[in-house]
Amino acid sequence: MRWASAISTASHPDRAISDCAAAVEAALEGRSPDLVLAFVSPRADAPHERVARLLGKSFPTAFRIGCSGGGVIGGGREVEQGPGVSMIAAVLPGVTLEPLRVEGDEAGAPGTPEAMAARLGVRPGSEPHFLLLAEPFGFDAESFIRALDSTFPGSAKIGGIASGGEEPGQNGLWLGDAAYGSGLVGVALDGDVELDTIVAQGCRPVGEPHFITRCRQNVLIEIDGRPPLEALRELYRNLDARDRELLRHSLFIGIVMDEHRQEYGRGDFLIRNILGIDGESGAVGVGALLREGSVVQFHLRDAHTSAEDLEELLGRHVRARPGPNGSLLFSCRGRGEYLYGRPGHDSDVFRQHVGDVPLGGFFCNGEIGPVQGRTFLHGYTSSFGLFRPRVRAS
Repeated sequence: MRWASAISTASHPDRAISDCAAAVEAALEGRSPDLVLAFVSPRADAPHERVARLLGKSFPTAFRIGCSGGGVIGGGREVEQGPGVSMIAAVLPGVTLEPLRVEGDEAGAPGTPEAMAARLGVRPGSEPHFLLLAEPFGFDAESFIRALDSTFPGSAKIGGIASGGEEPGQNGLWLGDAAYGSGLVGVALDGDVELDTIVAQGCRPVGEPHFITRCRQNVLIEIDGRPPLEALRELYRNLDARDRELLRHSLFIGIVMDEHRQEYGRGDFLIRNILGIDGESGAVGVGALLREGSVVQFHLRDAHTSAEDLEELLGRHVRARPGPNGSLLFSCRGRGEYLYGRPGHDSDVFRQHVGDVPLGGFFCNGEIGPVQGRTFLHGYTSSFGLFRPRVRAS
């Protein structure tokens, strides 16, 4: 297995794609890639069909997939301003690649896992890993991810929602020779490949964990027998001045995913937005369906916390798993320069911990990745997919 990554800021899209193709071909030392992913900023001003044709011209025998991105990641850089094309290619011996194409009205579960597998053209009972790219306006990615998890519970899923376009039809997806303005494209990877995942949600817990004692769908009515607004007021009084200010504009809630744990840390929570607070009842609207008996904890987010979170998760992964041959990064458009005040932060931290491993990806309208074994659509995260050959028993 071998990977190579490149990026170009050439103003003409033909030149940018050509430059990236030449760079990855040189890095692969003459080996023909089996998989090529390309991410193109709308500022590159390349029609989606033209991108698909140019990729086919450069890599006629490779499996080709990609999408538009408000910013692109590759070749050790992150480009968020101006035109940009990133490309990552892989030689994958012993790996089979199956294309996935889902129309916008086909996102929900088709019934049984067997029906879902048949619709996707993936062998039932297999456990491939999935790379998923979706259009943001007309495709229900969350419903599709839930159905995919039910059908392939042991498979890793990673990906992102195309970005850069401001209205339907402006974001592009490409798969092989075809370009699409809606739905989902993807690839199922089976055989001699492992996909490790890291989802850095960029938050830290504050205060104490609470049990949900009353809720209705996504409305949190009581925690520990009292309105959550009371708990928030108490929390505010106990915070320092800096965290009080963060609570005003960067407050989130974390839902514990593994309720058998007695203590909770990074990676144990699914982070969701707080949608609103009812000052009269003290109830809180949350961007997730809730269940009584679950454990929740309020979280805060800022650049320092986000950087610390990523450092810890990458360090923990490096200590526990073999190093990857290549990696993908799907990062929220709310991270990058907007959060850190400089370009390239997450790519730099990845390189410091993991090493000079080819990394490619883009800045998304939503990031796909697992938390405690279940796959979700996230916001404000950096979702990494790390690829390596399977570890065989000796």
